[in-house]
Amino acid sequence: MKHILFLCSQNKLRSPTAEAVFCDYDDWEVRSAGLDNGADVLVSIEDIEWAEYIFVMEQTHKNKLQQKFKKTIHKQHVICLGILDDYKYMDKELIQILLHKVPKLIA
Repeated sequence: MKHILFLCSQNKLRSPTAEAVFCDYDDWEVRSAGLDNGADVLVSIEDIEWAEYIFVMEQTHKNKLQQKFKKTIHKQHVICLGILDDYKYMDKELIQILLHKVPKLIA
């Protein structure tokens, strides 16, 4: 079972879309969270320790993640998808981008 965590700022649009898109994939267990204090679901140390793969939407998220959880990130694969905050929840274009990028990055 692959443990995959999707992160964005507020956990309102991009990362919950990714969680919804990939939640039924065989052998994948997925979660989503946000990095900002006002996030719907705030990322925790437990989320980071649980994850094998951590996908962030933007480079700023990767920087923030590494600053906040430097001591917790060890063997996790942290991957930036380069998806800007231009999409609504479950936007068809966002779903296509996720489907195109994410599966080929999971070993």
